[in-house]
Amino acid sequence: MAGGGGAAPAPKPDELQPHPVKDQLPNVSYCITSPPPWPEAILLGFQHFLVMLGTTVIIPTALVPQMGGGNDEKARVVQTLLFVAGINTLFQTLFGTRLPAVIGGSYTFVVPTISIILAGRYSDVVDPHEKFLRIMRGTQGALIVASTLQIIVGFSGLWRNVTRFLSPLAAVPLVALAGFGLYELGFPGVAKCIEIGLPQIILLVVFSQYIPHALHSEKPVFDRFAVIFSVAIVWLYAYFLTVGGAYKHSPPKTQLHCRTDRSGLVGGSPWIRIPYPFQWGAPTFDAGEAFAMMAASFVSLVESTGAFIAVTRYASATPLPPSVLSRGIGWQGIGILLDGLFGTVNGSSVSVENAGLLALTRVGSRRVVQISAGFMIFFSILGKFGAVFASIPAPIFAALYCLFFAYVGAAGLSFLQFCNLNSFRTKFILGLSVFMGLSVPQYFNEYTSVAGYGPVHTKARWFNDIINVIFSSKPFVAGLVAFFLDNTLHRHNEAARKDRGYHWWKKFRSFKADTRSEEFYSLPFNLNKFFPSV
Repeated sequence: MAGGGGAAPAPKPDELQPHPVKDQLPNVSYCITSPPPWPEAILLGFQHFLVMLGTTVIIPTALVPQMGGGNDEKARVVQTLLFVAGINTLFQTLFGTRLPAVIGGSYTFVVPTISIILAGRYSDVVDPHEKFLRIMRGTQGALIVASTLQIIVGFSGLWRNVTRFLSPLAAVPLVALAGFGLYELGFPGVAKCIEIGLPQIILLVVFSQYIPHALHSEKPVFDRFAVIFSVAIVWLYAYFLTVGGAYKHSPPKTQLHCRTDRSGLVGGSPWIRIPYPFQWGAPTFDAGEAFAMMAASFVSLVESTGAFIAVTRYASATPLPPSVLSRGIGWQGIGILLDGLFGTVNGSSVSVENAGLLALTRVGSRRVVQISAGFMIFFSILGKFGAVFASIPAPIFAALYCLFFAYVGAAGLSFLQFCNLNSFRTKFILGLSVFMGLSVPQYFNEYTSVAGYGPVHTKARWFNDIINVIFSSKPFVAGLVAFFLDNTLHRHNEAARKDRGYHWWKKFRSFKADTRSEEFYSLPFNLNKFFPSV
């Protein structure tokens, strides 16, 4: 615009145009198929490994002590979880959706696992190690059975037929809450040790947003490696606080969260150990627990669909063809089967925080994530070295989550560009699904935290678990409401079809319709001949 005195000049016609709609996200430095140079790719892969470590350590740290395990068991479970996550990530990037998605531990499976821990049949076991092993075998059996759900739904093409009806409008609440719905893991985790967590958030924002802007550097160094820089600084600072005796007289809880030497993982880890299937003994099977785990498997399938869509966006790929998504879900089912065979106490789903990291680095390259899978497998076998990184205090990870979960939520909101926001139908579906997606799980979680059990409290424990698990998931409730309303309200109305943005994704509904689908999603080694995508 021209400056100067007098009346402001009339706006140029093109300035009043809305932002154009983009099938692929622009401004991404490296998309799926273009790997960065090797040194940079290796550093970026290490960064992905660092980010996924949070969930990998937090879940066993919460569950293993309840199962009767000590630091040795905890270290072995973390190693196993890392090892299996590396294998699953490789499978997903090679044969699954072929998206740069890390497949790591999932919070969805924690509730049914706790239900197994509290099962009556383990309460009479006196020896803690024996109790740990028996509960572990129980969770393995439940996971093995639950994995069949995703394997069948994915590979049979059933999920393909469901997601064909997913419009951009229904995807908004699903993807947005796959990110924003994890708000309980953000600042509440930071506040457990505010003097470590808060500097981490501030430094991450400064390194990734302000410094590059101030330096005007040609090469994006600070924004691309912001996680490594900021975590290194804050971890060192936390170490000095620990060594300097800042927490000598603090309550044990504060020490656990703030100190860098409290995780017990370095001491508990062997130097070299390769996790193997059935390392804890033969899995045991219980029908009720398997059903509860199946419910979690179904919820994680829906949540992963949301996360996959976000990854697609940040990798600057075209919208995911339903057949490819279905294939990815099938491989994720194989991932949960491996979790059950190896014994990780936990199922697998797409790591939401790593999807957010794609946005921060603007590198959606598949090779980077495959390198990070290499790091996971490497550090899970060389236990002591992996344990050093795994002992980063949890508030540091929570601070990273604040930014990464927000990015995934924003990816969900970005699909609104395909919808007509001036339509009352859009407003109704969007508003109700997001509100219910936050409100229903809030009731279930609040009730559980007060009473110690969920609102559905019948004699059949497996039934309670199924209902309570399903309705405690924010993206599941929001996605379900949006999907149902979007496909039942004025479905055949031409205007409504345009309002929901369905026509934008029409050409990606089948694999062959857009040539870019072939480029991004076709299988390696000529496997497309044997596994055609429709």
